[in-house]
This record gives sequence, structure tokens and C-alpha cells, in this order.
Amino acid sequence: MSSTNLFIRHAQILLPNGDFLIGDVLVRDRQIAQVAPEIAPPANSADYLEIDASGLTLLPGVIDPQVHFREPGLEHKEDLFTASCACARGGVTSFLEMPNTRPLTTNQQALDDKLERARQKCLVNYGFFIGATGDNTPDLLAVNPTPGIKIFMGSMHGQLLVDKEAALEQIFSQGDRLIAVHAEDQARITQRRQEFAGIKDPAIHSQIQDVAAALNATKLALKLSKKYQRRLHILHMSTGDEAELLRHDKPSWVTAEVTPQHLLLNTDAYAKIGTLAQMNPPLRSPQDNEVLWQALLDGVIDFIATDHAPHTLEEKAQEYPNTPSGMPGVETSLALMLTQAMQGRCTVAQVAHWMSTAVAKAYRIPNKGAIAVGYDADLVLVDLNTYRPVLREELQTKCGWSPFEGWQLTGWPVTTIVGGQIVYNKGKLDTNVRGEALQFDG
Repeated sequence: MSSTNLFIRHAQILLPNGDFLIGDVLVRDRQIAQVAPEIAPPANSADYLEIDASGLTLLPGVIDPQVHFREPGLEHKEDLFTASCACARGGVTSFLEMPNTRPLTTNQQALDDKLERARQKCLVNYGFFIGATGDNTPDLLAVNPTPGIKIFMGSMHGQLLVDKEAALEQIFSQGDRLIAVHAEDQARITQRRQEFAGIKDPAIHSQIQDVAAALNATKLALKLSKKYQRRLHILHMSTGDEAELLRHDKPSWVTAEVTPQHLLLNTDAYAKIGTLAQMNPPLRSPQDNEVLWQALLDGVIDFIATDHAPHTLEEKAQEYPNTPSGMPGVETSLALMLTQAMQGRCTVAQVAHWMSTAVAKAYRIPNKGAIAVGYDADLVLVDLNTYRPVLREELQTKCGWSPFEGWQLTGWPVTTIVGGQIVYNKGKLDTNVRGEALQFDG
């Protein structure tokens, strides 16, 4: 597919050092060719599409490093096309997707199938994790391209549940590929499900899968990572206790992420939105919100992911505990975090670092995560001056709902650019644009 050459003018540009520059950006052949306070129109200006970005802020496109896009096998909830439309509307230009589809992504054949589906359907860039089963070690070592190995230590059933230390140690001890863990103690969850059986209030979910369940698993993963000096990433950290553990014991090869949900929602949400607030790991206390925020600001937590995990409203309308855990997030994550920045909780530069630059660094994705010459032109122009609500009827995700419905947010994307191609502009998607498979250096 031929790329578009762009001439972006008068934007507030976030530079790699965190400063802002009012200026121009020239995009040629999918890459950033020039960044300057003023760029003369190119000689062949007819070959360039000019964008007047006056009053808008130009950021590197979001890289969402944990999503569940449900294809193949669960397309009634979401598929790669609808999910990538939601990404484009939310300023997400690349995503890393998880292996719990049907069939599971546990070998090269399943990975190749997903890559081909994405090549045909995805409006944004894509990468796919390989899932550990406890007996597919040769596949874990051999498959490519993949950002890493996903281990479900809990909140899973079937082949992808790897909850015994011996099986986990076997995976940690072989190879050097990054391991990303869903850290919950399945034995504790199973025991507490029995203790709280019969309770229909979804708020009990946060007690069944409690702080100890998360902390136990994170401690075990950290122990094995240190034993083998194995690159470890802790997915969707939800508790202040885990953050404090890492504050005092975090090797240089360990990273962690947090979701906007665990920063901005807590157990009070059950009374307001019921099972729409149910996710794994669960929402925690307001105190956990505060500790996680501080850990993010201090660099103990490295970046942000959404854990976009959609279910239909019909599925969510069932009675707890028959309701599935998970909520959508790619459309609202950037606006949620930029709203926090505009309210003084953090800076716009920090948001871009957490949602793009740091992700590209951790997963060793070349030429992503910065507005600099030679980098891929994955960009988002946002409006930091206008507040608009999250409206169900505007959502592109197939599930059609958001836990943040009605929230007034700023920083909504005006224009999203993938590889120099405008995929979203002023409310309209170009569904002919296709992203590319992400590469991972090591």
C-alpha cells in the first residue's frame, strides 16, 4: 500500500526530551522526515496533504500493550476490524494482543493465522503474544514475531492456566524472551470462591480475588525472574501492596503496567455500574488508586495498558458470578489520561511517555514512540481545549459500552495517523487504511 506524504503545520509538537515546540512536521514515505519551528513547503507540494494543526497538540501514537480483541473464535464480542476502528478513534496506532482466543495462540500456526487476519482487517499496527500452556516450551522459544510470552498464573481455566511453581519455573528457566504475567494466585481464588459462594452482589468479586491473591502471584513471578534474571513484565498491576513490593525490590529487567481503570475506578463503581465494573484483577480501594498513581509518577510502574476485554451487554446482564470479567478501553484511554494531565495530576509529556515511548522501549519495538526524524509516522493530533462526554452511540467497539460513559473528557483525538496515513479525522474513519505487523528487536 502506498503511503501518504503529510505536511503538518502549526502543531504543538511533543519533542523526545519532553519539551513542546510550536511548529511543523513533514512526513514522507511513512516516516517523519523533518521537525522544525517552520518548514518551507516542499517543492513537490502537490504530493503532500497539508494539515492545519493550529490549536492542536501532536503526540506519538499510543501503543496499547495489552488487549483482547477476541478474534478468532469470539467475534460476537469484538473482532480485529471493529477493535482496530476503536483504536483509531482513540489515538491507538499499535496494539499487542493476548493469546486467549479460540483456538489459543500457542504455536506458530495460530500466530500466523492471526497475523494474516490482522493484515487483511486492521486499521492500525499489530503484534500478538504467544501463550504458555506448561507443555509448549519449544513453541515459546521458536515463534516469531512476538512481543513475548503470556502466562496466566490465575483467572483462567484450561490449557492457558499455568499456576504450579514447577511448571512456571520450567518456562522461566529456558530462553530469554520477555515473560508477561497475569499475576493472581489461582489456589487462593478457588478457595475464596467456595467461601463466598451464593453471593450475587458483584462487589464480592474484589473480595474473592483479593489483594493477597495478586500479591502472592507477583511475589512468585518476581522470585523466578530474579533466579534466572529473566525479563519480566507484570500486567495490569492492581494493588498498592504490589506497587510497594516493586518500589523496594525491582530489578532493572522487570517492568510493570497499570490500567486507567485501576487508577480511576475503585470498588465504589459496583454500586453505580454493577457488573460493568467487573474485571480481572478486580477494582480495588480508593487507597489503592492513590498508591498506584504515586508508583506511576515515581517510575515504579513503567507504563499504561487498557486490558481492553469486551463482552456484550447481554453477557454482562447475567447474574454474578455468571457474568464475564472485562471491559473495553482503547477508545477512552488517551482522553482519560490527558484529562488527568489537564487537571494537574500529571503532565501531557508523562502521558505520552507512559502510553507510547516507554512501551516501545520495554518491548523493543524499533522506530516507534517518539516524534523524531527517522521514526515511523504513527501520530495523533489531540484537542486539549474541548471537553466532550463519553457517549455510547459514538463508540466503535463492537460491544457498544464503556465503564466511563458520561465522563467529560478532553484530549480526544482529532486526527490519527498510522504509517503516514490518516486513519481517523474529525469523527470519520478511513477503513481502507491498513497497519503493519510490529517487529521486536530481541
